Amino acid sequence: MTTHSRIPAPRRRGSALLWTLQALLAALFLFAGVMKLVLPAQVLTAQSPLPVAFLRFIAVCETLGALGLILPGLFRIRTGLTPLAAAGLTIIMIGTVSMTVATMDVAPAVFPLVVDALTTTMAYARFRRIPLASSRPAHALPATT
Repeated sequence: MTTHSRIPAPRRRGSALLWTLQALLAALFLFAGVMKLVLPAQVLTAQSPLPVAFLRFIAVCETLGALGLILPGLFRIRTGLTPLAAAGLTIIMIGTVSMTVATMDVAPAVFPLVVDALTTTMAYARFRRIPLASSRPAHALPATT
């Protein structure tokens, strides 16, 4: 009997849905982060009133967050980092929504608000509902002193 067959069907479907959401969010944040890293400073300042150094910092955070959504679960190492990556991206998106409303209007803030809701859902689901399995069994974890 495989491990896969012992997992209840609703949990398998939920996990598959979360993996799909993780992949989509990772692609979105990887694209956004890399674009902010490779665009010239003049283009970044034309798009945002924020300093270029801060935008580059956000780009690094988005890129690392995207990797944090996928790599721990893929390699089953430090899987607790996935909900932390999603929570960090949630914080970034809260700032994005705030800046969009302050500098533009409410309508352009709808997309970042939806992404924020998805990252929040991801953080909660991977932390409480369907955590990723680690490759190390619980009894193999080192004892804390």
